[in-house]
Amino acid sequence: MTEASVAVHADADLLAQAVAARLLVRLLDAQADRGQASVVLTGGRIAAAVYRALAALPARDAVDWSRVDVWWGDERFLPAGDPDRNETQARSALLDLLPLDPARVHPMPASDGPDGDDPEAAAARYAGELAAAGPGDAALPRFDVLLLGVGEDGHVASVFPGQPVQHDTRPVAAVREAPKPPPVRITLTLPTISTAEEVWLVASGADKATAVRTALAGAGPVPLPAAGAHGVGRTRWLLDRAAAAELAARVR
Repeated sequence: MTEASVAVHADADLLAQAVAARLLVRLLDAQADRGQASVVLTGGRIAAAVYRALAALPARDAVDWSRVDVWWGDERFLPAGDPDRNETQARSALLDLLPLDPARVHPMPASDGPDGDDPEAAAARYAGELAAAGPGDAALPRFDVLLLGVGEDGHVASVFPGQPVQHDTRPVAAVREAPKPPPVRITLTLPTISTAEEVWLVASGADKATAVRTALAGAGPVPLPAAGAHGVGRTRWLLDRAAAAELAARVR
């Protein structure tokens, strides 16, 4: 397990710009090392701000986007194109502006897809897609960087505290009773998340401060899902001052 590093930025706008710049460099480094790169996207307000900031960077064209694989950490199980889907958000803010190879963009299944309204079948389908992209007999491909938002309750992706999915060991799981709407979702599980080379937990706002402090401290009889998300090589917490308000001064 890697030790988490914490970087704090003055406000949400600067946080989004900093994360976008870091992500650009991380993708460039991955392509320099192995000729390609992969990223796992998340949803939410700060994620959308990051995607818009990345789209606005003049240096974005330094990345060979045709050699970038795009995955998602979780998805609201809604029809394709629904504005509440993480895929729709990411496409609007960033992906539709990039010369990506469509075959390397891997959205999670929608509720009007081939599995209909069966999220378990859709989760299994996505697990199969992950396995097909893995080297050899591996169940998962390499993830260079995996982005996560952090909820007020400490959830990441659609892994919510106290729900069975927090302890699920399958690569991908369905969630039917999420405490935030919509209740039906698909998510990578914590074991899958923690196979990423780097995991970045991005949080903005005072409403995240207690969850950030609790997760970083590993406090409580049952750790928050955010406390269980670790990268193989690096775990970064990327925060604005409001989200870091309850942390010790030495990390702020």
